[in-house]
Amino acid sequence: MNDKIIQLIANIIDLQPIRVENTIELLKEGATIPFISRYRKERTGSLDEVQVAQIKEQFEKYEELEKRKITILNTIEGQGSLTDELKQRIENCYSPTELEDIYLPYKPKRKTKAAIARQKGLEPLAKIIMKQFEKDPEGRAKPFLNGQVGSVEEALSGARDIIAEWINENERARNIVRRSFEAGAVITSKLIKGKEEEGIKYRDYFDWDEPLKKCPSHRLLAMRRGENEGFLRVAIGPDEGKTLDRLQNFFVKGINKSSEQVRLAVIDSYKRLLRPSIETEFTNSSKEKADTEAINVFAENLRQLLLSPPLGQKRVLAIDPGYRSGCKVVCLDEQGNLLHNETIYPHKPQEERKMAAKKLASMVGAYKIEAIAIGNGTASRETEHFIKKLRFDRELRVYMVSEDGASVYSASSIAREEFPQYDVTVRGAVSIGRRLMDPLAELVKIDPKSIGVGQYQHDVDQKRLKKSLDTVVELSVNKVGVNVNTASKHLLTYISGLGPQLAQNIVEARKKNGGFKSREELKNVPRMGAKAFEQSAGFLRIPDAENPLDNSAVHPESYKIVESIAKDLNCSVKGLIGNKEILSKIELKKYITDKVGLPTLDDIKKELAKPGRDPRQAIRVFEFAEGIYKIEDLQVGMVLPGIVNNITKFGAFVDLGIKQAGLIHVSEMAGRFISDPNEIVKLHQHIKVMVKDVDIHRNRIQLSLKQVPQD
Repeated sequence: MNDKIIQLIANIIDLQPIRVENTIELLKEGATIPFISRYRKERTGSLDEVQVAQIKEQFEKYEELEKRKITILNTIEGQGSLTDELKQRIENCYSPTELEDIYLPYKPKRKTKAAIARQKGLEPLAKIIMKQFEKDPEGRAKPFLNGQVGSVEEALSGARDIIAEWINENERARNIVRRSFEAGAVITSKLIKGKEEEGIKYRDYFDWDEPLKKCPSHRLLAMRRGENEGFLRVAIGPDEGKTLDRLQNFFVKGINKSSEQVRLAVIDSYKRLLRPSIETEFTNSSKEKADTEAINVFAENLRQLLLSPPLGQKRVLAIDPGYRSGCKVVCLDEQGNLLHNETIYPHKPQEERKMAAKKLASMVGAYKIEAIAIGNGTASRETEHFIKKLRFDRELRVYMVSEDGASVYSASSIAREEFPQYDVTVRGAVSIGRRLMDPLAELVKIDPKSIGVGQYQHDVDQKRLKKSLDTVVELSVNKVGVNVNTASKHLLTYISGLGPQLAQNIVEARKKNGGFKSREELKNVPRMGAKAFEQSAGFLRIPDAENPLDNSAVHPESYKIVESIAKDLNCSVKGLIGNKEILSKIELKKYITDKVGLPTLDDIKKELAKPGRDPRQAIRVFEFAEGIYKIEDLQVGMVLPGIVNNITKFGAFVDLGIKQAGLIHVSEMAGRFISDPNEIVKLHQHIKVMVKDVDIHRNRIQLSLKQVPQD
């Protein structure tokens, strides 16, 4: 393993090199991020999943850089230009930008102006002029006139083209321009003439400029979207005069006529070659930075959403509300299986309220319903109001559930596979009910981009976004763990070490054999090799297993340790579970070995105290304010309850129970500077907000958290 790369990664993440090296070794051995962070703490020094993921990302970047070096070395060697010094310099380079600068003079080029000038035999003239000793460049140019070069000016122009290319390929010149961009680049956005009406949503950027380093990610992505849609022209550049002065000070020596030719070549090189090239670099790097910020926002929102409190295994009546088409109602059992479905019409135009009430009461009784879930889309508040006025034969809690992505799920191949005989309306209602029971298990079936959290997710690098979101889903699923006998194959797919094929094999094996009675039986699943079992076993739970450890996060490789502890304390393994008095007597140091240290032993003890504990919080019922059903009902100064339904870098959006979400700008979150809204609010948090401004024409609601007491 390359020690230099290990040290570079350690410096980036601020870790000891040995921890980075051991983590990379584990990754190379096929270990997953959840497995490493949970079960290999001794090797990594107890790195968490975020740090392990950072190491993996950085290592993959350097692996790509090493591949790029091989391509460059082979290309230069093929040209016969590879010296020992150049080879050593390339091999010891760990900056992608510097590597491309080194390669630039050797990079195969299309037919440039300089290449055409060389074909005309003007390179010797360019060399003479570049030295800047010649006082009469016009006179020296005359011998270069031929059938291809018809005049002295044409000869000098060709020589300047060659000099301009030399300047562009000069590392010092490129760094001079880079430093100018770094210090003072300004991003400008201008309206493309004639696009005023079509591009009205980009009105804020019709004539905009600001320092690039102060431009927040959401603004940069908005401008780039406007550019991609053909409404804006966006440019990035430094102070041209100062940059040219620095370049001329470096390249122009003396004050003779050759120096003047070089000065003209510097200006041409900057405007035609250097600036566009470095602008592209900064366009890409600023976009990459904005993408990173936007992806991180989305990933954190998704993590919070996936780890939302579950209702648990209860019988649920779920309603997908509607007006003219009615409200689709489904009844689900404790495992989320569909028991019954029908449609009721309590709202206009039909207003069959008595019939709807009768049907609901009948379903609640017949299917022993324990909770009601209502989708938060069209007619949701009216449906909630109607339901809460009814009297059932038991106490029922009513929950509002986010519908984001439910329509995507209902039309997906996954939904068709689960419910081939039902239409999209039934599938959508089932999804709403299941989301209440277990948000994580249901949301893994939907492309995360359809869930409706984040900012500008369609404008960022889609490959990076998918990779990041898949990692979040994987970490969330493994953090909670799954019941291997009830989990869908979609949920099992995200378990460490499994993937789609093994997940399918597990589902087929439990259908065939009636469920798994122990983790050991998982080894009989086709293609479940030793590595896959090692990586997955600790995250798979078997609630009714004979060995209680099979329903815990204790890994099978540590069962013998627990058995030794039980033996030393004169009790059974079952006797240890949840027994604080006995657990307090464990002397962990007695069980330390060369492979198992205190971090793992501490985890085992915590797990024995609360085996299989769900890390998610308990669910809470939420109620919107009475009488607030549309934006026109809002008044400035009102203090209302709301649910945070999206978080961006510039603020948080809050569901007030009406069609439009309100925005708490980051400046309205506290009486101090806030750099990240996550410092103050979390997704799906229940909060109270003050209405600061209502713009009915633009459907915009401004909210504030300042001086609003929270429960």
